[in-house]
Order: sequence, then C-alpha cells, then structure tokens
Amino acid sequence: MKNKVLLFLILIFFSTCKKEYKARETIKISIKNIKLDSSSIRAIEIINDSSIVYAGSIGDIGIITNSGKFKVVKKIVTDTIVPHFRSLAYTNKGIYALSIGNPALLYKVKNNKAVVVYKEEHEKVFYDCIKFFDSINGIAIGDPTDDCLSILITRDGGNTWNKINCDFLPKVNKGEAAFAASNTNIAIIGKKAWIVTGGLKSRIFHTPDMGLTWEVYNTPIIQGKSTTGIYSVDFYNEKQGIICGGDYTDKFGNYANKALTFDGGKTWELVSENKAPKYVSCVQYIPNTQGKEVVAVSTNGIFYSKNSGRNWEKISDKGFYAIRFVSRKTAWLSGNNKIAKMNILNF
Repeated sequence: MKNKVLLFLILIFFSTCKKEYKARETIKISIKNIKLDSSSIRAIEIINDSSIVYAGSIGDIGIITNSGKFKVVKKIVTDTIVPHFRSLAYTNKGIYALSIGNPALLYKVKNNKAVVVYKEEHEKVFYDCIKFFDSINGIAIGDPTDDCLSILITRDGGNTWNKINCDFLPKVNKGEAAFAASNTNIAIIGKKAWIVTGGLKSRIFHTPDMGLTWEVYNTPIIQGKSTTGIYSVDFYNEKQGIICGGDYTDKFGNYANKALTFDGGKTWELVSENKAPKYVSCVQYIPNTQGKEVVAVSTNGIFYSKNSGRNWEKISDKGFYAIRFVSRKTAWLSGNNKIAKMNILNF
C-alpha cells in the first residue's frame, strides 16, 4: 500500500513539473506581403487564429484572413476629419480605434457602425496606444497635456471613457512623453500594466490594479532628446519583460536601446550594447517559448533572439513597424503601405 501511495505521489510530481523549453537556435521565415491603400499601418491586433484587424492612416479599419483576403470594415470621416489611427484594440465587445493629433477621436466599431465614444480637443493632445485588460476594462495613453500622462480608462466595455485627473497620477518630467510607433507602449498581464515613455526621460509607469494606483521606475534606456527613449514594451509574465527603442532620427544607433527586467520592471539591465538590433519600433515575445524567444522589428529589418533578448540575429532585411504573434509559428506584420503574414518554417 505504501509503495502505491509513493508511486502515486511520484506520478503527480512529474505530471506537474514543467518541461523546460529548448529555444530554437534560429528561425527560418517566409513573408507574404498584402498591399493596402493606406500610407501607414502601425496598428494591428489578433482576432483569432485565422484573422486580424488593422487600422491605418486614412481612417481605414479592416480585417484580413489567413488566405490573404481583406475587407475594409469601415472608412471613417468625422466632420471632414480623416482620422490617422495608430492605436487599436479588439475584444468581443467591438473594435476600438484611436486617432493621433487634435482632436483625439476614439471610435467603437460594431456591426459595421462606428461611434465616437471619446473626443478630446487640446493643442497638445496626442494619443499613442490603447489596450484592454479584459472585455470590460481598458486603458489608453497619450502625451501630457498637463503635468501627467494622458490616461483614459473604461470600465464598461469601451462604451464610455474617462481621463484620469493629474491629481491621481505620477508627474512627468519636462519633455517626457510617449511614441506612437506600433501600439506597444503598454504591456498587460492580468490586472497589471506597464507604460513606457521617452523623450528627455525614459521611464516605466506601472499600475498593479488596472489604473487605480501607480508607481514609476527609472530605466537605463537612452534619453535626453525629444526623439530618444522606449518605443516598445512586452512582458512574458508578471516578472519578465523587455523594452526596446532608441532614436528614430538615428536608426543605426544601437547604444542603450534594449533592456530586460526580471523583477516586474523595478530594475532593468541593458543588453546587446552596441550590437544589433539598432533602433526598434516593436518587440514581442514568441508565445509558448517560456520567455526565451523574442522578435524585434523596425524599418531596419526583423531580428530574433533565442536567449530572452540578450543576443540577436537578423533574419530579414524587410522593414516593418509592428508585429503580433498568433502562435509559436505564425505572426502578422505591418508597415508602410503593407501588412504581411510571417510563417516560421522550423517549428
């Protein structure tokens, strides 16, 4: 009887042990371009295994399937204003597209109807990113119009949005803002969110409770100019994250533009100093690789890391603004006048 109990406990132990993932030495990829009539596409989000949604710079919102077919869900004009979208989110409640510039217009699109659910007019208004914690709670961030970041919160599935008063947010430094490069200024794990900034100061704004409370962490990422800073963030879990960026006016600079954290963003370690990749507009972990495999993109090309971002290899010269993974073997990319599907051949 004792032997049976011991055997049972051993079986439970091994069944609950997580097998360590062995990262691929490199990845071989194929890229299929899909040309669109939008001059700039920085906002893409995954709908499901077979389709994505995009928002472009001429008020266009569309859906693309695995087969390469696409349809424009909506082409939006509001009071002669053609919104330039760089922020996009998708939930089972609808599609959410947020424009840059003044006025800021946030649309909820459902059943082929686009409704403005938030509008803001201010000479300094400029929104950079929008994400959802779940289908009910969402967050959008933008450059300061006062002495804090512009942060919008929804608690009703995106039907209404409220801007958090600066009295309840950390102060920004003079010249500190965000970049609308790839809709990846925000990373979310559960109820936690990390927001990245740049300009004269490159920092992390962290909320553990969907925007109720905040704390700020410094980073070693390049800072000091309006064009320097963190352009993209991703977290694999609550502890492990990566930030990338640089200076978009110096796209070949590779100093202090990549850093890792293993304590939830409190401290950061610079990696791959003076090595590729150079300027990065978007970085994402490959799913189901235990945080070991990472891909970064920019107009300089596509780069792969097998060791959580410490070292990198260029895998394509093709330039893009953003990337989103469907699985360990499939991703979508967006860039200037194009969206592409990327397949990893050695999966």
